[in-house]
Amino acid sequence: MAGHALAESGALYDVSRWNGPIGPWRLIDTTGKSWSASDIAGRAVLINFWASWCEPCRAEMPSLQQLAELYGQQKLLVLAVNFKEPVARALQFSSTAGITLPVLLDIDGKAARAWGVNIFPTTLTIDNRGRPRRRVRGEVDWSADRAQQLVSELFVAKS
Repeated sequence: MAGHALAESGALYDVSRWNGPIGPWRLIDTTGKSWSASDIAGRAVLINFWASWCEPCRAEMPSLQQLAELYGQQKLLVLAVNFKEPVARALQFSSTAGITLPVLLDIDGKAARAWGVNIFPTTLTIDNRGRPRRRVRGEVDWSADRAQQLVSELFVAKS
């Protein structure tokens, strides 16, 4: 399924179906905690790939933070995966920007490659049943109506 570009508040982003693969993975966050697939099970998840040198990434981060606070980590887990930067740089940006999201470190870029991420920012969505849903490439205002629609589709009734 081809993606479609959407413009909101001057930002342009592309949304397409994402079928994974998710596969086994493990990343360490800036606090030293190890994250894997078992840590996200049962929750809707946004995995945002970003870098501090990426202006759209920096612009998008506050709305990701607000989204995470709105839903709470038990319902919607927002993971910010820093792409190939030194830990100190990721920490400095997070501190300066007031970001309290878990910041995972993709030091060698293997996670981005495994998940087909080659544009920054890119956000991958996974529903609360663990199924891949969407790939969102580009800067998004996560408080906008269309972004809220992308999030609401992640809450699937569990049977």
